[in-house]
Amino acid sequence: MDSQEFKRLRAELSKTQNEMAQLLGTSLKAVHSYEQGWRKVPGHVERQMLFLLACQRNREGRLAACWKVKHCPPETRRRCPAWEFQVGGLCWFVNGTICEGVVYRDWQEKMKVCRQCEVLRPLLGPPVQPED
Repeated sequence: MDSQEFKRLRAELSKTQNEMAQLLGTSLKAVHSYEQGWRKVPGHVERQMLFLLACQRNREGRLAACWKVKHCPPETRRRCPAWEFQVGGLCWFVNGTICEGVVYRDWQEKMKVCRQCEVLRPLLGPPVQPED
């Protein structure tokens, strides 16, 4: 996550820098540094921000189950934590998920794949406006 994405997601969550610092369990100075690009956004901070955004967006039931989107076969589903815990819309949040037949061991490696995935991509883009 770069500084611009951090800033955009904070705005979408409608939080001040101080409120974001409290939610993330970090300092106001750290939030300021992330937004200015002086400090790299750590994986745990990125993960928490995306989780909060997903919770906000899921109020409308807009998160699709990954196994439906990716058409995972039953044998893959049974071995995958996303299926086990029924968190298909949050598969990117759960370590150890089986995506593209691979279990990624760390957050950065996993997010390279997840950011290209049709499950997470809609969450990263601008919010979908409800139809009239």
